Amino acid sequence: MTTPQPDSDAAARGGWIRNDPRAVFTVLWLVFFFHGMTPGFWLPALTNILNARGLADWVPAAFLVAPLCALVAPLIGGALADQRVSADRLFAWSAILCSIVLFAAFQCLEAGWHPAWFIALLGAYSVLSGPSWGLLATVSLTHLSHGERQFPLVRMGATVGWVAGGLVTSHLLMADTSPLAGHASVAARIIGGLIALALPFTPPLGNAVSWKSRFGLDAFVILKQRDQCVFFIVTTLLSIPLAAFYMYAPEFLKFLGDDRPTGTMTVAQVVETFSMLVLASVMTRFRIKTVLTWALGFSVLRFLLSALAGIDGVSGWHVTGIALHGICFTFYFVTAQVFLDRRVDPGLKSQAQGLLAMVSNGLGPLLGTLVCGWMRQVLVRPDGSGWTAYWLWLAAMVFVCLVVFVVFYRGKRAEE
Repeated sequence: MTTPQPDSDAAARGGWIRNDPRAVFTVLWLVFFFHGMTPGFWLPALTNILNARGLADWVPAAFLVAPLCALVAPLIGGALADQRVSADRLFAWSAILCSIVLFAAFQCLEAGWHPAWFIALLGAYSVLSGPSWGLLATVSLTHLSHGERQFPLVRMGATVGWVAGGLVTSHLLMADTSPLAGHASVAARIIGGLIALALPFTPPLGNAVSWKSRFGLDAFVILKQRDQCVFFIVTTLLSIPLAAFYMYAPEFLKFLGDDRPTGTMTVAQVVETFSMLVLASVMTRFRIKTVLTWALGFSVLRFLLSALAGIDGVSGWHVTGIALHGICFTFYFVTAQVFLDRRVDPGLKSQAQGLLAMVSNGLGPLLGTLVCGWMRQVLVRPDGSGWTAYWLWLAAMVFVCLVVFVVFYRGKRAEE
């Protein structure tokens, strides 16, 4: 495989940042901050926004369209970054395009247009934003002077941004049930895209030699290795119950008497922030398998706590479960990105990150939206009873993931 040589203008782009490790860290942190702030404004509030407008039946569709679009977009975006376009520019321009589509989506919702318009535009937004997390991971792990140790710290910027967005939605804009939450996110997306234009040049390192390469399908070759295959299977299965957390945890908070559920949901990101601070140290002391196993174990406990809240009606149990989500997410998905960077050839790194995004933001949530939405209809009755059984079933699903991972994942001591 040959490595394409960037032209001098492209190589000079972002050169002043590349030569200054502090500048690289700062710019990446800011980009992550505004990138995380964007969904933090509206995603936790989406169910309540639609319910307030009499569109409760459209909630599953709203959460279904994003993973459906994410089945394709991350792989193609990763292939472009590996073979044709610099990852930094691809991220920056897609972020700016995303802001336009996102504004149109919430404008249609506010104007009272048929909800199909909102769903369609949300799908277009998902196509454009699908590769974004993988692209940012590639840029970060390429240019940070101590990638594996510093990546959790810059990734923490997204967590802080999510918290800020949620708190502004609930406590400043009072927009837990208003499309205003979506409009506010547009500004964050634009700012993040503009800052991303200053990211250091990240040249493509692969070479497209077939139609499979151009569509990012070469990434599937990594599944031939046992550990990678087990990891991706477990990630897909874990993402199924995880979809319920985003869809129904805010609704359950509202059922328990919380008038500002979007703000309360940020507890997860506050804990996630502290988890990011310790993750770098944890990964240097423990094997990848150990860290991922902890994450799965905490995930089981998270849903058990929500089930306990359903038994006695004490919201504190559910809030504690939400807080545990911050640890679960960080220890699993951030560790996963570092794991792939260690294990995958340089020419496939963006595609591997895209494959992770495909299963964690696409296939898993797609199945999760269908399965968890059906479970909610079957188990939860209009008077609110049935939530305990709902969360217990989710805990059982994660427990299966834990068993599969512990039994079949081997790991490499020398590398981890």
